[in-house]
Amino acid sequence: MSCMRNLLSMIPIIFLINQAWCGTGDDMVKAANKLLAGLTPDQRAQVTFEVNDTSREIWHFLPVASFDRFGLPLNELSDAQDALVLDLVKASLSTEGFDKATQIMSLESILKVMENNAPSRDPQQYHIAVYGTPATKGIWGWSFSGHHISLHFTIVDGKIASTPTFLGSNPGEVQQGDKKGLRVLVDEEETGLALVASMTGDQKKKVMIADKAPYEIFTAAESQAKPLENLGVKFSDMSSDQQKLLKAIVAEYVSCMPKELAKVRMDKIDQSGWSNIVFGWAGVTDRSDGHYYRVQGPTFLIEFDNTQNNANHVHTVWRDFNGDFGRDLIRQHYQTSH
Repeated sequence: MSCMRNLLSMIPIIFLINQAWCGTGDDMVKAANKLLAGLTPDQRAQVTFEVNDTSREIWHFLPVASFDRFGLPLNELSDAQDALVLDLVKASLSTEGFDKATQIMSLESILKVMENNAPSRDPQQYHIAVYGTPATKGIWGWSFSGHHISLHFTIVDGKIASTPTFLGSNPGEVQQGDKKGLRVLVDEEETGLALVASMTGDQKKKVMIADKAPYEIFTAAESQAKPLENLGVKFSDMSSDQQKLLKAIVAEYVSCMPKELAKVRMDKIDQSGWSNIVFGWAGVTDRSDGHYYRVQGPTFLIEFDNTQNNANHVHTVWRDFNGDFGRDLIRQHYQTSH
């Protein structure tokens, strides 16, 4: 219970992160155009695609050897061009989100050592792709993806869709070297553990959706995520402290986005109602073995999975059932335009 009290005391801090968030649609347009201007004509041709190119909705989070990606990786760009790519990522995430992304990238160097200098492990093997023409009017988008990072932004007349958002961590906890003890996605895991530990009586039976955690998140890298079976404990059936913990979980995932985009996500949840959100768990309720949870509402799904590599390999994702890849914004755009 002391862990739960500590997490509850953090909730105001989590929400105060909003005050430090930076990045707007205008910043994203400026950073994208600056990046494109800094590329050679040949590089620009490899990085840019038509906005309706089918590759825009094809994504993954596997190492580069397992999946072909679109655009150009950082390791085929100069240091100055790499900086322009990261400026775009930085303009599109909160400070916390950017720190998590760069830490995840740095884990590739740790894996390289662990895997006897494996060439597939490269902290610069992350691809940038731009779709359409960056502008405050019209439709455009961009993606940044590689092992354990898959970020997708679609901008329609200045409005921004920011899903799917995938972040992973391998190792989940670094167990050797200078970064020993680092857990990039620690709050996502610990807050979920605190919430499931707080379940009592009938809640314990309802919250367990499976005895064993799945090997992978259920939605994997599907282009369009569909609602999962609505199993678990509803927000409306939780105590006030449990409700605060569930909101803290959501806040942790939202905190990766700048204030403007975080508000879009929270507004959707508020409009559909917190009472309809369900929390479900699978596997053990500590870090001794594989464990999984999901937070599902009418409009969105959060999945957390830590089962691989002896439960030291984390995958997390936020999906929007109607808004992934800006589908809802694009639909509204054409309904208004025609």
